Amino acid sequence: MIFSKDFMLGAATAAHQVEGNNTNSDYWLMENMEYSQFVEPSGDAADHYNRFEEDIKMLADAGLNTYRFSIEWARIEPEMGRFDENEIEHYRQVIKCCRDNQVEPVVTLMHFTSPIWLIKMGGWDNEEVIDLFARYAEYVTKQLGSEIKYICTINEANMRLQIGALMERFKKQMMAKMAQNTELQKDAAADNNKDSVEGQVQVGLNLSNPMERMKLTAMENVKLFGDPQPHTFVSAADHNGDMIVIKAHQAAKKAIKSINPDIKVGITLSLHDVQWIEGGKEKADKEWDEEFEHYIPYIKDDDFFGLQNYTRTVYGPDGIVPVPEGTPMTLMDYEVYPQALEHCIRKVNEQMPNVPILITENGIATADDKQRIDFIDKAVLGVQNCIRDGLPIIGYCHWSLIDNFEWQKGYALTFGLCAVDRKTQKRSPKASLKHLGEYI
Repeated sequence: MIFSKDFMLGAATAAHQVEGNNTNSDYWLMENMEYSQFVEPSGDAADHYNRFEEDIKMLADAGLNTYRFSIEWARIEPEMGRFDENEIEHYRQVIKCCRDNQVEPVVTLMHFTSPIWLIKMGGWDNEEVIDLFARYAEYVTKQLGSEIKYICTINEANMRLQIGALMERFKKQMMAKMAQNTELQKDAAADNNKDSVEGQVQVGLNLSNPMERMKLTAMENVKLFGDPQPHTFVSAADHNGDMIVIKAHQAAKKAIKSINPDIKVGITLSLHDVQWIEGGKEKADKEWDEEFEHYIPYIKDDDFFGLQNYTRTVYGPDGIVPVPEGTPMTLMDYEVYPQALEHCIRKVNEQMPNVPILITENGIATADDKQRIDFIDKAVLGVQNCIRDGLPIIGYCHWSLIDNFEWQKGYALTFGLCAVDRKTQKRSPKASLKHLGEYI
């Protein structure tokens, strides 16, 4: 089956992961700390800031018709209340380049990174962020809204809750090791994947540093941000922090619609295909509620829903069931399970049947492009099965267009449809890029 011409088939990136030299963002500061949790700094990244025309043309030449990218808040508003006209002009040129190449731009306003000044004032646990984010959304829409049809306000709005749950599991694991208690170790192991929690969240985290280094990181955070645990977007949050994010989405949506009501506005969530074995249904239901269900009242009237999925999580009576020995794993320590996407689409549609679904991220971290092609084929087949059954799917954006900076994990994890030489920045499209383009 080939997708129809009006189906949005493309690839995605995030500003901080590909642009380079995002010096006014919280992540830039954290990457370059003496006791950073990052394995390496982003530096020039993939230099997409200067090479976006080459990258967008490459996407279009492969047959793809959609490019999801993010606008960097820290570039647009480097100081509170001061908007940089040169930077908004840069993104105007990115959008123009998309249009010139018959590519639909899908804009994300916030993809994990925030201005340093915002984090210094309490970040995403300070309710002031709601109005500040709405003001930023309003400015971008006033400047660029006439050329944009789709806006994702916030990328993976549920990530803060997922990080919170992961950190609880991590603490449990560390306590078990410190106590040298057999039963605690048994419980912790049952709640972890191959003795590691990093693979249980769909973002690159580095939890390998010893406790002493983490203490030094906290002390350095106080000097830089005024807080040992800065409230960045990718930090643990409770219910109140979660609601702040949702209110920011709603406020931004209202601001966007006040400028251009024709723009289709949605949010994206990071979803696992939550499954269970005997005795695990209650835990699985609780996880699905935290990942998706409790957001429904706040997003059911959005113009579309951005679904992001990479793998599944299986629950048993003791928590997350470890992946069986010998199971193929990605470089991100996820189980290779492309069927998860179809399962998530169907579950979302069951509970939000009237909201169109745009798959804003789906992909695999692997050094084997044949494995990537196989993953694409199986994931796309799931999308096509859903379309045949009448589900309202409007597009699929593969993660990612180019190999990039995977947050705290650095550059070793390759998700891209195109390789990037870290020394020369030369692009080398992989066979998977053209393969994906042949679906339309």
